[in-house]
Amino acid sequence: MVNEQGYNVALVGATGAVGHKMLETLERKKFPIKQLTLLSSSRSAGKKINFKGEEYTVQEATPESFEGIQIALFSAGGSVSKSLAHEAVARGAVVIDNTSAFRMDENVPLVVPEVNEEDIAKHNGIIANPNCSTIQMVAALKPIQAKFGMSRVIVSTYQAVSGAGNLAIDELKDQSQAFLNGEDMEANLLPVSGDKKHYPIAFNALPQIDVFQENGYTYEEMKMINETKKIMHAPGLPVAATCVRLPFFTSHAESVYVEVADENVTVKDIQSALVNADGIILEDDPSTQTYPTPLSASGKSEVFVGRVRKDLDNAKGFHLWVVSDNLLKGAAWNSVQIAESLIKNNWL
Repeated sequence: MVNEQGYNVALVGATGAVGHKMLETLERKKFPIKQLTLLSSSRSAGKKINFKGEEYTVQEATPESFEGIQIALFSAGGSVSKSLAHEAVARGAVVIDNTSAFRMDENVPLVVPEVNEEDIAKHNGIIANPNCSTIQMVAALKPIQAKFGMSRVIVSTYQAVSGAGNLAIDELKDQSQAFLNGEDMEANLLPVSGDKKHYPIAFNALPQIDVFQENGYTYEEMKMINETKKIMHAPGLPVAATCVRLPFFTSHAESVYVEVADENVTVKDIQSALVNADGIILEDDPSTQTYPTPLSASGKSEVFVGRVRKDLDNAKGFHLWVVSDNLLKGAAWNSVQIAESLIKNNWL
């Protein structure tokens, strides 16, 4: 049953880029909150954050922080989730985790509500929010899969620096100014803060997001591959990914190639499936140069699709251009949607 008075909600990682977006989303969507607890690492504890006109003091996240909490939103890094998520569950909370800590755990549902909302019902206290680049792709692929089947997916991404956090945003700003001033650009963070080399992102393209795996793919690419198969309940689906970081602040863009089961499917068939899908906005008219861009998608909750074309050599192949705000649908909004589904369907 829906609690008319609201729910006790905790947000772990309240001071981060995604944490800020989660708070904005909770307020904008009028999520029913009875009591809000903002949590972070000891380094950020004590900071003040405003929510609905009220000032909150961020507290250090500890196991005891979750006493009385019903819904806990986690977005503070995988190590924090691994150390505290089960503590929250043990105290009665349902955890919606926005890190990679539990995504591939077979006992944890990995959910995009427009794609596999029913999986939420299977939770054992933890629900995983997928990788941002995965979310927007599977949201666009689901209506195609449902109507026409799907036999292959190949994706190349064009990802915003905000996916690497606030420090990456600052680094892009500093490097851009240095470049325009004719000064040397200092690179300390990207492509991966803990890796051996760092490259400037300003006026550049970095074909590495996260660390390389033994198979030559990056961890980001493997997340897209493995998460897509899990979310879409298609373990045998061939998926390949190349993930690239580009010098803009918000929204990821993706060039997606998909093969369907029937060679008689047309571009209009694909467009019709997309235009009627939940959470999808079709912006696709070459005659008026209408298509989504990272700037046009920024600040919006939907997934935008354009440039739908039939492959010239494979009658079953189609190309799509998919864009979405990585901090909203790619993180904060998807997490809040999961929380709304928990309440709506009495799955808490």
